[in-house]
Amino acid sequence: MSKQKLVVIGNGMVGQKFLEQFTAKEQASGFDIITFCEESRVAYDRVQLSSYFSGKTADDLSLVEEGFFEKTGVQIRMGDKAVSIDRNNKEVTSANGEIISYDKLVLATGSYPFVPPIPGKDRPECLVYRTIEDLEAIKATAAKSRVGVVVGGGLLGLEAAKALKDLGLETHVVEFAPRLMAVQVDDFGGGLLKDKIQELGVTVHTSTGTQEIIDGESCKHRMVFGEDKHLETDLIVFSAGIRPQDALGRACELELGERGGIVVNDHCVTSDEDVYAIGEVALWNGRIFGLVAPGYQMAEIAAEHLMGKAEKAFQGADMSTKLKLMGVDVASIGDAHGNTPGCRSTVFMDQTAGIYKKAVVSECGKKLLGAVLVGDAADYGNLL
Repeated sequence: MSKQKLVVIGNGMVGQKFLEQFTAKEQASGFDIITFCEESRVAYDRVQLSSYFSGKTADDLSLVEEGFFEKTGVQIRMGDKAVSIDRNNKEVTSANGEIISYDKLVLATGSYPFVPPIPGKDRPECLVYRTIEDLEAIKATAAKSRVGVVVGGGLLGLEAAKALKDLGLETHVVEFAPRLMAVQVDDFGGGLLKDKIQELGVTVHTSTGTQEIIDGESCKHRMVFGEDKHLETDLIVFSAGIRPQDALGRACELELGERGGIVVNDHCVTSDEDVYAIGEVALWNGRIFGLVAPGYQMAEIAAEHLMGKAEKAFQGADMSTKLKLMGVDVASIGDAHGNTPGCRSTVFMDQTAGIYKKAVVSECGKKLLGAVLVGDAADYGNLL
């Protein structure tokens, strides 16, 4: 009996998790598996990228067990990119000109950094914060710079700011929204977070949009904000969010969301029953999930479904998160912004101690719906 051919496009964190889940099952012996890895190294931990600046190596960050591909028989195409999908003939063509047929296809292409369409964004020393190669470029540029700016005050933006600060640069964060971490925390929590980060020596500019980037006088670049406001810097790192890497799905006419992302059902199957999408490229119920845990759930569900098991289904994911940003504890749980009709909030704030806590409860007062913690996240586990 001939084996089925399974092609996985993308060897990031979610793509590798899928391979681990799939090859651990007995039925995997009935498949020939090929995966494309566009980067020059196999899957690594993007969540811990900033540790690269504190001495961790690319090998330390690797998520692939030594000998995994040899042991499982998975063929990996290193440094090669899938450039087109022919769904009629069930073929994938790579940048190197290889044409590979498939019976089942899994898209784990992830996302790419969003760079705002600012005139001057493509100038030298204007970088993104996404891959180890990006970090190497930031490190090399920082060595010949005095001032660095991060565009974006979300999770990754503040991680990038810490990296620039650790590299010895005068560091600024420029955020278009009126507060840092606009998705996770509210105005009061964001304000306290801004104060604490500025105490650590990073200057934060909220409600600030860059109109253009031009030659500077004291530094390489001048970021023009309008109304005679500007900021000069030698290095700019864009960390203004992500967009789903859905170009392959778009080109082969899979169903996409209005704002991007490949539409999937509860089993991560796309509009083509032989094509799956998992991780940040997948749009489930109108949502893209930008954390790794939901991607891992999707990987497991897709692997089970490919084996003919439909018991497990993706039903969304808890986007609660707890982290330490530049030494500051921050946590966001459930309906942190109090969007549920009739909900009520209880707030505790101690600016002197640098602590802010908010609990969002139902109208009846009997159900906890969400919470925000800044400066002290010890209650995170109990609240979650």
